[in-house]
Amino acid sequence: MQYSSIPLAQSITLLCLSKGIKHVVISPGSRNAPLTISFSNHPEIEAYSIVDERSAAFFALGLAQQLQEPVALCCSSGSALLNYYPAIAEAFYSDVPLVVISADRPVERIDIGDGQTIRQKNVYQNHILYSANLYSELVLDTSAPIDSKLKQKLFEAQKHNEREINLALNTAIEQNGPVHINAPFYEPLYQLVEKPTVNPLTIEPIREPKTTAEKVLEPYAEIWNRAKRKLVLVGVNKPNAIEQKFLDELAEDPSVLVFTETTSNLHHEKFITRIDKLIAPLEASATREEEFAQLQPDILLTFGGLIISKKIKAFLRTYQPQHHWHVDAKKAFDTFFCLNKHFDVNANEFFSKFIPLAKQVESNYRDKWLQVNAQRDVHHEKYMEEIPFCDLKAFRQILQQMPHQQVVQLSNSSVVRYAQLFKLYPSLQVYCNRGTSGIDGSSSTAIGAAVKATYPTTLITGDISFFYDSNALWNNYIPKSFRIIIINNQGGGIFRILPGAKETNHFSTFFETTHNLRANHLAEMYGFSYQAAHDEESLKNSLIEFYAEDNLPKILEIFTPREENDQYLKNYFKVLLP
Repeated sequence: MQYSSIPLAQSITLLCLSKGIKHVVISPGSRNAPLTISFSNHPEIEAYSIVDERSAAFFALGLAQQLQEPVALCCSSGSALLNYYPAIAEAFYSDVPLVVISADRPVERIDIGDGQTIRQKNVYQNHILYSANLYSELVLDTSAPIDSKLKQKLFEAQKHNEREINLALNTAIEQNGPVHINAPFYEPLYQLVEKPTVNPLTIEPIREPKTTAEKVLEPYAEIWNRAKRKLVLVGVNKPNAIEQKFLDELAEDPSVLVFTETTSNLHHEKFITRIDKLIAPLEASATREEEFAQLQPDILLTFGGLIISKKIKAFLRTYQPQHHWHVDAKKAFDTFFCLNKHFDVNANEFFSKFIPLAKQVESNYRDKWLQVNAQRDVHHEKYMEEIPFCDLKAFRQILQQMPHQQVVQLSNSSVVRYAQLFKLYPSLQVYCNRGTSGIDGSSSTAIGAAVKATYPTTLITGDISFFYDSNALWNNYIPKSFRIIIINNQGGGIFRILPGAKETNHFSTFFETTHNLRANHLAEMYGFSYQAAHDEESLKNSLIEFYAEDNLPKILEIFTPREENDQYLKNYFKVLLP
């Protein structure tokens, strides 16, 4: 194989390989040619070429999400790395390990008017775990003698670079998040060698998980065992991340009520999975204060990532528990303004030591709210049978006909919120970019995930999110089993739901952004099979064909009524009351 002749490019490649980083998404350019050559030529590296940097970064995010290991991104200098930023911010808040390797001009070329040159040093400083700013290496005439001082400088620069690359890569592995390596290169950029001319020192990352002792947990177990109302709220979790035996133990305690979300990927018949369906009617109840006081927990135990439900956030900020404990090996957000303990271990480690100390407490807390939730289910089903075709009805049909073994990628805004209102098959693996909750890279992330997912992948997305990220389809790696379902309600439906939004001036132009776009021409251009549905019957029939095997990936575009959807949703929460 062939490497770049530039030692720095060789060092980066070899150190990535030494730490098991074998997937690299490359944004084509010239200044990053030394890296592109070394990565793309190496037989142990799987390299992907994606032109649009914003899409490329979200594609890498999807890969890392499924691989559960760092994925590298490689781009040229200038604005290229700025286009990575949305995905870097998402990775930062979602704990996804991305390694951005940006090529740069040498330092003396910055701010003198050279093309494709910006201030790249520490460019991601607010949303990055580590920034490695490397020294450029002069291309020397090796036939001429090298001055001893220059030789010492070159040696020091090489050691600095190796140390910084090691620190960056180790941080991505140990802390599970994004890092940035900025590598300046002198020209010539395209010279090759058959073998590496460097043997960089590898500093091994620390891979041992944190542990805790029962003695540390005993005082908290005593508080837990005295409390009659314990609420466990679970955010984003990878599928199968939590051992089922711990979930079963929590479910058997009548003083413990467990709330999960679609992205929690946890399932038990005694868990409440649709939080808004339970809480929203309480907001409109005549005995609101009394019922919220009965739901208010003594202890709130949280684990997993960010929470979607605005209603549970509002409830817990108003009716705060005496104790809020969060379990996470890395960080704890004070989401409800009452956090007073962070157990900095993973959830399985915590429960393995804590549950043996916990005792079941006599209480009607769990059963009361499970009974209320069962009543809500009855009204839910009745309402869904009565309403005409709309977003709600479309989601019901989609999720009923979803194949059981499927990775489901949800776009943000109204899509993920609608999905929260329905039961999902426990076998589904659900993902959504909830770190920054943006719509900007949902399709690209889903395609990246589909490349390495265990099961076929379906993306459910809104029309605005789909058209915004349409360059995601400009991709040579899309599996033929990949499916996209677009809910096309001709604009940003989320804004029709938000209180007060519709009453603003120029609502349809600057908030809802209404349009008459369809996805059929994009499907044809990018080689997707295309179907459309306009009512319940056509949707039901389309979904049967949609999931049939094909030689092409597929798009199903579902058209729902733009102006009625919000009213059906608002009425939904009203009819859930007894």
